[in-house]
Amino acid sequence: MAAPPAAGGAERDRDGGEGGRGGLLSRGVVIAIDGPAGVGKSTVARGLARELGLPYLDTGAMYRAIGWQALREGVRADDHDAVAALAGAVDLELLPRADGGVDVRLHGEPVEPHIRAPEVGEMASLLAAQPPVRARLVELQRAFGGRHGAVMEGRDIGTVVFPDTPFKFFLDARAPVRVRRRIDQLRAAGREASDEDVADELLRRDRRDRERAHSPLAWDPSYERVDTSDMSLDEVVTHLAGAIAARRQRSSG
Repeated sequence: MAAPPAAGGAERDRDGGEGGRGGLLSRGVVIAIDGPAGVGKSTVARGLARELGLPYLDTGAMYRAIGWQALREGVRADDHDAVAALAGAVDLELLPRADGGVDVRLHGEPVEPHIRAPEVGEMASLLAAQPPVRARLVELQRAFGGRHGAVMEGRDIGTVVFPDTPFKFFLDARAPVRVRRRIDQLRAAGREASDEDVADELLRRDRRDRERAHSPLAWDPSYERVDTSDMSLDEVVTHLAGAIAARRQRSSG
């Protein structure tokens, strides 16, 4: 898929190198990892990117950055005109790092210290359902992936952002496993939450992600669906890397 230029935002190559630190995959190759919250997508995508020598782009951080800005400006999620204006005005930069990560900056400010709070995640989920927000961020994601290649994780990477990539994986897990992984993630960030609160949060997000009119969470036969319930996240990375290698071998054979 051709990558359109980013408008009103930017993705900049900080290290000046070719896409992929290890050169294991060619520049512009995108690995799509989709799935619901709590299945370990971020950890798996980060590990797979390291294994393949590609940048890792956390698209959820981009939506959280918009959510954080909305909270700072007092923009309500149900004020669609204000949300559209916000999405069009923000200056969002994607800066590849030498270690394979990607810094997300909003108006020049790193967002990572601010975007993991539950209220930011809730606002991001509400805004992600709105077409102006999705259109703006999809544009930036396509530009970044087309230039650098990447392992991207989200809800619609393989269905909307890069539907033509041959490397698509949909991660899923049983509900209790997802709750436990989400709690572990929160504790690692220094936050506490009960099983009941986390289960309710995941249920709300699932319903919102699957039922929204634009870019709902979904998968199709072009994906490999991976149930990670009984796998460690390291085992998931190994499985995906093997599947990618096998697919590349078949296509070159």
